[in-house]
Amino acid sequence: METLSYLGQGFGVALSPYNLVTALVGTLIGTIVGLLPGLGPINGVALLIPVAFALGLPPESALILLAAVYLGCEYGGRISSILLNIPGEASTVMTTLDGYPMARQGLAGVALSLSAWSSFIGAFIATCGMVLFAPLLAKWAIAFGPAEYFVLMVFAIVALGGMAGDRPMKTFIAALLGLFLSTIGIDANSGVYRFTFDSIHVADGIQFVVLVLGLFSVSEILLLLEKTHHGHVAVKATGRMLFNVKEAASVAVVNLRCGVMGFILGVLPGAGATLASAVAYMTEKKLAGDSGTFGKGDMRGLAAPETAIGASACGAMVPMLTLGVPGSGTTAVMIGALTLYNITPGPMLFQQQPDIVWGLIASLFIANLMLVILNIPMIRLFTRILNVPNWVLVPVIAIITSIGVYAVHATTFDLFLMVAIGIFGYILRKLDFPLSPLLLGFILGGLMEQNLRRALSISNGELGILWSSPITLGTWALVLVMLALPLVRIWRRRSAQRKALAGA
Repeated sequence: METLSYLGQGFGVALSPYNLVTALVGTLIGTIVGLLPGLGPINGVALLIPVAFALGLPPESALILLAAVYLGCEYGGRISSILLNIPGEASTVMTTLDGYPMARQGLAGVALSLSAWSSFIGAFIATCGMVLFAPLLAKWAIAFGPAEYFVLMVFAIVALGGMAGDRPMKTFIAALLGLFLSTIGIDANSGVYRFTFDSIHVADGIQFVVLVLGLFSVSEILLLLEKTHHGHVAVKATGRMLFNVKEAASVAVVNLRCGVMGFILGVLPGAGATLASAVAYMTEKKLAGDSGTFGKGDMRGLAAPETAIGASACGAMVPMLTLGVPGSGTTAVMIGALTLYNITPGPMLFQQQPDIVWGLIASLFIANLMLVILNIPMIRLFTRILNVPNWVLVPVIAIITSIGVYAVHATTFDLFLMVAIGIFGYILRKLDFPLSPLLLGFILGGLMEQNLRRALSISNGELGILWSSPITLGTWALVLVMLALPLVRIWRRRSAQRKALAGA
């Protein structure tokens, strides 16, 4: 009852006219920022912090604005992923796997509306989880040390190959390429230059924006040019813009399962929406088995990552508020915003300034409802992108992509590197190599290395720390299962072929 009383107090803060307008403005800005490839929620929130401070917004209003921008970016990131096969940010890489095939089948409007609904369900489940379980889950998250995080990320990489269907070897190779690319640059511990070929331009490593826009945007431009027919793109949108009740019912269980999963992974500091979307997608693909058409436009394959992304975005705020530990890169920026107001996030924040905490939690309910109400009527406008002729679309994509890359370091080297990566990505796509495992390997590679080094530092170099806890042992067991899956699949296929030949 005390929790409900605090939540009612929070709604009193969030429903004030001033904060409602603030949330509305934040959701609009976030959706636009998320739509532009290469920006993402971190940049969106970072850009709004000085604006909020300069306008003199009170701390609860500033936090509501930044949270609304954060959620809006997560919504907006799916638009380019589904329509153009260009992830708006790292977490929406998994959305492209089935969202873009649905658009190619003429179901762009259905894909956009279903993803918006799934994201709303995930965020709603996670916000309810924040109200009920925030202190408990924050304590549980502390049990994950560097060794546990390292093994969890090994599982994520191995699971890609174990669930890759007929291409496990190509998936593993792509993931290993991503891990290799993540090692380029100066070693943070020793200061040694690794794979830089004496070039200062890659001393800081390959930037994520350069890699993702090269792999997906530039390679997609090349494919568009290759498939151009009478000056128009091949993807078309049908007249139906909304999913129906039957389609919503077919993914209802997926929404519930991935909402809980995304919330739990979001609570883990550093896990973030990228890991949550990948784990959710691979889990649903495994559960679907032979009945799924994942990678070819399966609605469950679209609903799973979108639900997990919405849930993890809200779940990442749990460690931020209860422990003062960022649950994601964006919440790390939000912690910086709180320090501008001389507010220290942590357990005492709930007692000392409940208006801020519960006002933020209540605003999450409101912002997610606003996003659904705003986004679904705009789907017809979004899908008109598909009717733009190639001679207009390709230059626009190229310009936006170039601006996004140039803004990172303001150097032309990044532009040339992006083009080179794009050509490499185009070749990989022609050879039927999946690009998502490469990108996931790159994203997780740096985190894997950091956590491995921290774990070995704690144990004075003893490898036993990597299997010394029940969590690590359980995760290693799952890794072995994932490694065995492709072998079992190959053995079954060969057994079936032998039986067919014997019967003939």
